[in-house]
Amino acid sequence: MNTVVIRSGRKSDIEALVDLLRELFAIETDFEFDPPRHRRGLLRMLQGGPNRRMWVAQLNRQVVGMCSAQVVISTVEGGEAAVVEDVVVQAAVRRKGIGGKLMLEVRRWAKARGIQRLKLLADKTNKPALRFYRRGGWDQTNLICLRHRLPR
Repeated sequence: MNTVVIRSGRKSDIEALVDLLRELFAIETDFEFDPPRHRRGLLRMLQGGPNRRMWVAQLNRQVVGMCSAQVVISTVEGGEAAVVEDVVVQAAVRRKGIGGKLMLEVRRWAKARGIQRLKLLADKTNKPALRFYRRGGWDQTNLICLRHRLPR
């Protein structure tokens, strides 16, 4: 049976999550795939805490998707907002509702916390992802993303 289960990520998922990031970063031109660095970041996300969550999608007991969210304080909202990141589903099983199920869990978590707004970044050349987000009720804003890398 092709049952999709959405659950919290676990440390035992790290290698599957690194593989998903490989797929994601092949699409997102701003990022380079760096497995050791990604493992460190994933471990920190998976250690949890009240202001971050990681979800995985399993299909037939295999991890095939993931997404995460982290809480920030929004002066616009006068309270909490959340940044959604690392939304990816294996290419072989896309367009089967898995991404939508992951995003539904993010919305449930945010609503239960009283979070006012979710935000995410998407590669402007990733047309399928942009269509997915629009169908899910995400609005494009007039803001642009800027970044400043600090020396290591």
